Amino acid sequence: MKLFVAVDKNWGIGKDGDQPFYIRDDLRNFRRKTLDKVMIMGRVTFMALPGGPLKNRTNIVLTKDAAFAADGVIVCNSLTDLFEHIAKYDTDDLIVIGGQQIYEILLDYCDTAYVTKIFASAETDRHFPNLDKLDNWRLFGQSEMKSQGGLAFCFCEYRKITI
Repeated sequence: MKLFVAVDKNWGIGKDGDQPFYIRDDLRNFRRKTLDKVMIMGRVTFMALPGGPLKNRTNIVLTKDAAFAADGVIVCNSLTDLFEHIAKYDTDDLIVIGGQQIYEILLDYCDTAYVTKIFASAETDRHFPNLDKLDNWRLFGQSEMKSQGGLAFCFCEYRKITI
């Protein structure tokens, strides 16, 4: 399983159910890496998607809200339910896309993290674990620095290691 996240310089990922920055190149990178894949997300992340379910992808929402339903998504109300649903997919096709609680629950099941590091700080109330400080994650590769709309950023790939 893999994950995809954009973080500010303090590893902040969102506030009030929305992400702090929208960078066209980051959105293009996300689309390129996730087309035809299985997206796993929480209810709040799903509700923040501007066009509903992500097109040309399988959308899975993990939520404790048993009443939640939405067209074009598979709803799972427990980890057991989630793992039963994703068992039929190749693990390389599974991508966790947030939010904070979903990342916290599923980080240990992931082997690769695609992190867009944005070198600016934003007002955030949701954070992603700082992979640079975790013993079992290593930076594997990083793009050159990019800039768009006055924001400097780069694409990083982290991989989980066995300690």
